[in-house]
Amino acid sequence: MAKLWSQPKDNGDKERVRDASDIVRIVGDSVALRPKGREFSGLCPFHDDHRPSMNVIPSKQIFHCFVCGASGDVFTFVQKFHKMDFREALEYLAERAGIALTPVRVADGAAPAGPNRRTLLEANSEASRFFRGMLAHAEHGKPGREVIERRRIASEMVETFQLGLAPDRWDGLMLWARQRQLDEESLVGAGLVKRRESGDGAYDALRHRLIFPIHNKAGQVIAFGGRKIRDEDEPKYLNSPETPLFNKSATLYALHLASNKIQSERTAIICEGYTDVIACHQAGFTNAVATLGTALTREHARELRLRCDKVVLLFDGDDAGQRAADRAVPIFFAEQIDVCIATLASHTDAKDPDELLKREGGAEVFRKALASAQDLIEYRLARVRARLAGAGLSALEKGITQEIAEFAGMGLATAPPQRRELIERRLAEISGLRESTIRAITPAGRNGPARVFVEMSTADEGPDHSKELARLNGGILSACEHLLGCVLCDGGLWSRMSLPDRDLVAPEAYSSPLVARVATLMQSLGTDEQSPALSALLQATEDGVIQSAAVCLMSRIASETDRDDARLSQHWRACLVRARADRMAGAMSELADSPADKLAQLREIKSKQGADRRVMPRPRQ
Repeated sequence: MAKLWSQPKDNGDKERVRDASDIVRIVGDSVALRPKGREFSGLCPFHDDHRPSMNVIPSKQIFHCFVCGASGDVFTFVQKFHKMDFREALEYLAERAGIALTPVRVADGAAPAGPNRRTLLEANSEASRFFRGMLAHAEHGKPGREVIERRRIASEMVETFQLGLAPDRWDGLMLWARQRQLDEESLVGAGLVKRRESGDGAYDALRHRLIFPIHNKAGQVIAFGGRKIRDEDEPKYLNSPETPLFNKSATLYALHLASNKIQSERTAIICEGYTDVIACHQAGFTNAVATLGTALTREHARELRLRCDKVVLLFDGDDAGQRAADRAVPIFFAEQIDVCIATLASHTDAKDPDELLKREGGAEVFRKALASAQDLIEYRLARVRARLAGAGLSALEKGITQEIAEFAGMGLATAPPQRRELIERRLAEISGLRESTIRAITPAGRNGPARVFVEMSTADEGPDHSKELARLNGGILSACEHLLGCVLCDGGLWSRMSLPDRDLVAPEAYSSPLVARVATLMQSLGTDEQSPALSALLQATEDGVIQSAAVCLMSRIASETDRDDARLSQHWRACLVRARADRMAGAMSELADSPADKLAQLREIKSKQGADRRVMPRPRQ
């Protein structure tokens, strides 16, 4: 059966979607951005960033990280951040902008065989539609609606969280899927149905359960959680298995709904379950998310650090809750984010946020519990004191000393100097020990190893590209590379170059194959009488490596000229003079008859151009 696929080329869809997608808004939905002159800055999500190193430039509709080199336009960001291919990114942005893409009919054989990311997403989307339909069904949906009414979940929350119901039968979803001619292999790959051990047919994985769809950061359904309806059914909650779409250790429930509020309040609330999150959102605490039956992980911490400065962990005050808090300490300790522990036991007898927020005045009690949350370090040391109460001064000192040593093992020794000093000071205040004692416990922290950023922005950018992008970001550039960067900043400079000067930025002028690819594309644009500025180049290619190299060059030159048009023009003229001299020197060297002649020529060039011809002149103020 033929399928309708969106086609980005030759129909203007790509340009229409790009024009309708403000990169500041797209990036800002996932990363907290702050104004920085005419640009915006934030933590780079493509490496372990601990200081804002990514800039978003509205005037050029691009982003660029000065540390790892991740760069590109709005499509590049969506592809990298959400791990989508170009077609998925195009459709995602088109849906956000309300743009209908031009459908193109393709042959059956053109679609990739077997389940892939696209077909798995389609399977989950169709299953979500089925579950929601079942919840609304007069007969089959009645048990689910009774649970919702009993839990006092508002109809708005049912719609917002897309709650559904799996019917009380083994083949409900399977029969519906066959009627719609859905791919059974994709349903199996998504964990929605399971093969029978006999190999004869398949059956529904979720049966007679209230369904909570689980979304990724882009708001796409990637998995499901099912809560039992009958008391005798076990387990109480059943989640989809891990799939190519779903990694529960890196997924936070409702993050797609909470992200904007987390950024505006600079605070995230982490609950322990689906209904707690829904209750929080229903009561107005829309910055609440939850883990998915797992302990908190570094991936969770990193997702939150991109969006906020503070995390409040909501745990029960019992032993299980305390153990969960203990497991969270090393996860968040190494991150540059403030973490507090909030427990409800000291404020109410309600066992969880869901129960509390359904009570009269519960929201105010909940707000007080959040406000009185304890700092993570203080919470940990307070428990040590409680455990050693009455044990004597020596025992107390020993217990606290051991605890601080554990903090060192969690990451205090390798924390950035400013953060390490602040933590040591805080530990001294809480423990009653001197800062010198804290430092003595963590001697390795005085000369900890520097952080090395090794994570690249795309899977296809191997080690060679990583080194080259790093050079373009901060290494030595040739005169021709400077010229290339100048033209990327201002395409109008191309029209001011003579034909011989344009040869200075021809592909053969570069020893770097990556820069040569950028130059090839620029020459092609210039030949077609287009302005070969960065914006045109980004539209002309979907190659993420070329885009990253071009943005690195543009950003490097823009930074060196303080984004001032007059200084850029001045720098371009100086680089043009240097590049011409380099070309002439090369030609003279080829004509020289003897090593003595070449040496004399090199000395003459050095006397005129400076000791190191690789170092370009800085634009004057």
